Amino acid sequence: MSSSSRRPARRAALTARSASYDESLVDAELESYLGNARSRRIKRLRRLSADERQRETETEALIALSLGFPIDELLPAERPLLPAPVAAAPNDYIVVRNHILASWRADPRVPLPRARVQETVAASYDNLVAAAHGFLAREGHINFGVSAAFPASPPPDAPQRLAASVLVVGAGLAGLAAARQLLRFGLRVLVLEGRARPGGRVYTTHLGGGQAAVELGGSVITGIHANPLGVLTRQLGIPLHKVRDRCPLYHHDGRTVEMKLDRSMDLVFNTLLDHTTRLREYLKKAAEGISLGEGIERLRRFYNVAKSVEEREVLDWHLANLEFSNAGCLSELSLAHWDQDDQYEMGGDHCFLAGGNARLVQALCDGVPVLYEKTVKRIEHGEDGVSITVEGDQVFKADMALCTAPLGVLKSGSIMFEPELPERKLEAIQRLGFGLLNKVAMVFPHVFWDEEIDTFGCLNKERSKRGEFFLFYSYHTVSGGAVLIALVAGEAALEFEKVDPAVALHRVLGILKGIYGPKGVTVPDPIQSCCTRWGSDPLCSGSYSHIRVGSSGTDYDILAESVNDRLFFAGEATNRAYPATMHGALLSGLREASKILRASESRLNSDYKKYALQKSIRLINNVLDDLFMEPDLECGRFSFVFSYITPDEQQAPGLARITLEKHLLMPSKNHNVKGDQKDQDLVAEKIDQEVFYLYATVSQEQATELMECNDDKSRIAVLCKDLGVKLMGYDSTYDICSHLISSISRAQKARKRLQRPKNLKTGL
Repeated sequence: MSSSSRRPARRAALTARSASYDESLVDAELESYLGNARSRRIKRLRRLSADERQRETETEALIALSLGFPIDELLPAERPLLPAPVAAAPNDYIVVRNHILASWRADPRVPLPRARVQETVAASYDNLVAAAHGFLAREGHINFGVSAAFPASPPPDAPQRLAASVLVVGAGLAGLAAARQLLRFGLRVLVLEGRARPGGRVYTTHLGGGQAAVELGGSVITGIHANPLGVLTRQLGIPLHKVRDRCPLYHHDGRTVEMKLDRSMDLVFNTLLDHTTRLREYLKKAAEGISLGEGIERLRRFYNVAKSVEEREVLDWHLANLEFSNAGCLSELSLAHWDQDDQYEMGGDHCFLAGGNARLVQALCDGVPVLYEKTVKRIEHGEDGVSITVEGDQVFKADMALCTAPLGVLKSGSIMFEPELPERKLEAIQRLGFGLLNKVAMVFPHVFWDEEIDTFGCLNKERSKRGEFFLFYSYHTVSGGAVLIALVAGEAALEFEKVDPAVALHRVLGILKGIYGPKGVTVPDPIQSCCTRWGSDPLCSGSYSHIRVGSSGTDYDILAESVNDRLFFAGEATNRAYPATMHGALLSGLREASKILRASESRLNSDYKKYALQKSIRLINNVLDDLFMEPDLECGRFSFVFSYITPDEQQAPGLARITLEKHLLMPSKNHNVKGDQKDQDLVAEKIDQEVFYLYATVSQEQATELMECNDDKSRIAVLCKDLGVKLMGYDSTYDICSHLISSISRAQKARKRLQRPKNLKTGL
């Protein structure tokens, strides 16, 4: 999955506890208690004129557009996930959604909580903020990543719930992105990887004594604008190198292709591609059965262009580059649909990542449980869950599975599905193309080529070999060594699989000597070299997908379809908008993580929990009471405890406890309590208490803000209205915040140990 700078566009109850309350009874009374208490949010809103606000809205819309969102409408997948009233009149929602997207992308190194968004949006739009923020976070559009702020585990204040178990097949970008996101959602995950390493078709090896990072698989971040891989590099602080535009072409005898010839054939090539668009529009349905290669050749002959030998060699170079872009021969690509993803192509520069893409892979792996050398042979799926058998007949069982096996593996039939996959999915697997791109990677003692370029090309005399070593990538700026990689595309990539590596290296060196020898430059022998054979690798059987004759973009969507909400699919070949790219693979993993979460939630209260995690055991006795024996902060009815070790941890999560009188829960004289006698007795028991407690999760920073309020009524208003915090009773706090309670308890003990005199000695 890579690209060239010159490539064409593509693309239960507890005892002995404190008084609690019934949340369903208190909502109306609490709202009445708050009344029209003035919100403090207005003081935090930026003062913008109407024109400034309009310009800001337009800018945020453009950012959303670059991220694949329509400027003034909902995504097809967005509408069914929104509350009906919002979906019916979405204009204000869209503005809020775009604002959240822009805010997140402004600094993706830290999570963007809903409360922070609410600080910049009028209180009347709280419901829209909740809807948009919820959608974007669950679907992986915001708050994803690999920095310390995004560990592969649920946030400390995340709800504790019955967690489904998921097996992920494949530790490539799609599998790792999905696994990491699912772990953050609180699900149990295990990744099964057939190789002895993560990354799949993204493979950085180290040659030249381990000093030089060499990309043997996916190598270029194609379009840095809005690219999620760009987000990961920002989070990790990894520098990027823009692939420079200049790409000189050379004849075999070392002559540089004249600028006039180069530009004229570049124009001819792009004009032919433009005419293929008109040709398919004219042919309509008939274009479905014609290859792109046939269409281009017919047009070339019709317009009588590229007649001379040199012109044809330069045009063949451009055609080889097109085959590289699609990992397929032009004779296989569909004239009708080969470029269906062009409208989604990410803008901006193409970039190399300093130190290699393995840095992203390792960051995605951090905290994710992966079992290596577990080649999957069989996947059984049904109403009771999934069962996966690997080589050696070891069996793994779970609630759901995510298959990220490459399209080439699905085509080969090396994984048996029981029951068989739906017929439409099988047909789509066979229709789509999965082609080849191979490489010869070399590490030299020094850079002997032009250090001011990142790519250069070489013409071939034979048309059938036009893709053989036609393009060279220089990685000396980012690899830590004098690394040069020769690409093999099209028909030549198929033949390359049969060539002895020593022979291949000899040919490459011959080309380099032919280019640089006449210039008086001595080409040294490489310190080390490596040849790829992605087509012969049974764990991928090729490089990346393309739309073959008879296929269409719809087949990508069919591959992405889940089976009975038990078996899910991800990978670059399931991403219609971004196929054949590294970011397309990663985005497909985030997409499926969201689908798996929704499926697990829909089954949460069903009978199908054979392999699900058991619900966390509640903390017992009076742990909450113990926590608030010595609160960290107190003010009026409010007391706070936090999980920090040192007070400067402003974002450390904590709990707030509010002490209230029983009158808030006292039913009115005309109030008829519904339900059975047991429920009524429980209510009576609660309101007989003198006081009861409400709880909420807050950070130290939020607590400080609450302390600044004039009275308790204002504090409750800020907490509920401005910060959007949901107040909880005793039982709900145990259910939702058991992990946070444990963290606070450990922190309190740690702080006490730190406060002991250093010379204090204890004996056993």
